[in-house]
Amino acid sequence: MSSIEIVYVGSKPIMSYVTAIITAFQKADEVKILARGRAISNAVDVVELTKKNFVTDIAVNNISIGTEKIGEGNEAKNISTIEISLSKPKS
Repeated sequence: MSSIEIVYVGSKPIMSYVTAIITAFQKADEVKILARGRAISNAVDVVELTKKNFVTDIAVNNISIGTEKIGEGNEAKNISTIEISLSKPKS
């Protein structure tokens, strides 16, 4: 069971993503949370809420930040991104 599940964080209520992370950990040992733009703060809140209140034995393995270019030509914009990698200890 070494697969990786991915949860994309957007504008839904935070508890929707907490539930998605808990469900993902039932299928895999590692979960990656991805967000961009204004959803980055939601992603951090989701991870902290999950870690402190629901799945207390998860570890944050890695946090990556970056920038994506969205659009073409004069319409192109840079959007910030974040990837948070979580894992459960092997039992």
